[in-house]
Amino acid sequence: MRTILNVIWVIFGGFWLFLGYFLAGVIACVLIITIPIGVASFRIAGYALWPFGREVVPTRSAGVVSGIANVVWFLVAGLWLALGHLITATLQAITIIGIPLAVANIKMIPVTCFPYGKQVVSTRWR
Repeated sequence: MRTILNVIWVIFGGFWLFLGYFLAGVIACVLIITIPIGVASFRIAGYALWPFGREVVPTRSAGVVSGIANVVWFLVAGLWLALGHLITATLQAITIIGIPLAVANIKMIPVTCFPYGKQVVSTRWR
């Protein structure tokens, strides 16, 4: 079932969200000081491309630097990517098949806004 939902996800919005995260990562990697922001964007891009069967969990090593990085990320890219998730979720919720996709989009907004201090893990072995 996860594979079917992931394929439908990629076709009906996941690919465009992936491109948004990928573009944000490429732009962030232009400057040396913002490379960690680019790495976070690439990490979330993989999650945005294939989200079912994975979840976001907090990491224990998050500290003050993660908080500052989250504020910078939110101002530079997080807000715009979260709006992309809201728009995509609204369009997906129009159909019955799209409702689980819309719910997944809404669940991705917190990690979109504040990716530092979080980790994407597989739910396969749970």
